[in-house]
Amino acid sequence: QVQLVESGGGLVQPGGSLRLSCAASGRSLRIGVMGWYRQANGKQRELVASISRGGTTNYADSVKDRFTISRDNAENTVYLEMNSLKPEDTAVYYCNVAGPLNMIYWGKGTLGTVSS
Repeated sequence: QVQLVESGGGLVQPGGSLRLSCAASGRSLRIGVMGWYRQANGKQRELVASISRGGTTNYADSVKDRFTISRDNAENTVYLEMNSLKPEDTAVYYCNVAGPLNMIYWGKGTLGTVSS
């Protein structure tokens, strides 16, 4: 079993920054791909960014050059640095990880609001 603890959401003005983190814990833990998804009001959940254990990254076109995903394998933690935020980035952000046997785990979500 894998537990995910997210942090870092909040309210920020357009053009501002937020940094999200997600720590995974559990027995005999080896985490594969880690990622962030988001879901805005009335919209489907979408992939924001993902990172493999070896550091290969993937970004949604809408966040390229503004968001940076990174991870610390020793701490089983994934980060999402979000810069130049826009109102359309407002959403609940969910951590997603592939745990042992490639089982997928989701965090509870953290709200990021971009508003003046």
